[in-house]
Amino acid sequence: MELPVDLRSDTVTKPSPEMRRWMYEAEVGDDIYGEDPTVNLLQEEVAELLGTEAALFVPSGTMANQVALRVHTQPGDEVIAHRDSHCIHYETGALAALSGCQVAALEGEGGLFTPDDVRQAVRPSRPYLPRSTLVVMENTHNRGGGTIWPPEQFAAVAEVAHELGLMVHLDGARLMNAAVALGVPPTTWTRHTDSVAICFSKGLGAPIGSAVAGSRDFIEEALRVRKMFGGAMRQVGVIAAAARYALRHNVSRLAEDHRRARELARGLGEIDQELGGGLLSVPEPQTNIVMVDLSPQRLPGAEELAQRLRSEQVLVGAFGPHRIRMVVHLDLTDQSVAFALEVWHRVLGEVRKG
Repeated sequence: MELPVDLRSDTVTKPSPEMRRWMYEAEVGDDIYGEDPTVNLLQEEVAELLGTEAALFVPSGTMANQVALRVHTQPGDEVIAHRDSHCIHYETGALAALSGCQVAALEGEGGLFTPDDVRQAVRPSRPYLPRSTLVVMENTHNRGGGTIWPPEQFAAVAEVAHELGLMVHLDGARLMNAAVALGVPPTTWTRHTDSVAICFSKGLGAPIGSAVAGSRDFIEEALRVRKMFGGAMRQVGVIAAAARYALRHNVSRLAEDHRRARELARGLGEIDQELGGGLLSVPEPQTNIVMVDLSPQRLPGAEELAQRLRSEQVLVGAFGPHRIRMVVHLDLTDQSVAFALEVWHRVLGEVRKG
């Protein structure tokens, strides 16, 4: 087991030796001319996987989302999304800066919302109101704790959006986690969308890269926007090869991450009970993200507790004043989880003693 045990994110993984070999041996060309064969293969494979006409490789998940949002909207439009969406919290205000749009932020448990929520959020057509243009759904939902959009609810929201003349974008950075967890293909969700983003460096183990997918017309415009945003690259097949390897070898194994996340959450619950209860609240994770709510009356804040854990070689993320996030990934083992639980037990015991 390698120390420290890094549970901050599933983006901290290192390329495996075999992934590095694929990168080393990748055939490359100038992608701006459409001549990188490895990129072209990846884009074809992503489009087939997601059931879309075409796909486009981009450097990051933020760019994948922001390219789609720019294609679907005009400055002054309003985008409907959950208040905890990644495109609101973790993309540095890009929706406003790059597309000139504002957000109608919806409430809902676990990052989910309903068709009625969308109906109520859509603006009537008035010359003095912003125009509702797009609905964004995130699957799995990061701040929701890795929650999965129930397919029926997702389809119902998308259907209402389309009835009302809105487009639908799926932020599917961790879409393959949702697919593996439910044992269904990603098209379960993507067939209801106008565009979808997928990330290769979250959970799938690639060092760089995402893709955005949709119709051929959408991708034609996305090419222009990618260039505008500085995301067009040259001999990028060395990176696309890692993404191709990830899709071939690192999808089904996500089930191991989900199992370890459940074991981590269950172990924390047992530690809490052993120490008298009421210190932690740890919902059972649906995928690979474990959220831990700390008792504000009985424990220090998330930042302080994270520092205590770090001093014991366990890295976690403070996700609010009294919430810690831990994300299980392919560089962790059963021994990693066991060690993390030992450290949590020791740190909480020390805190409890005062």
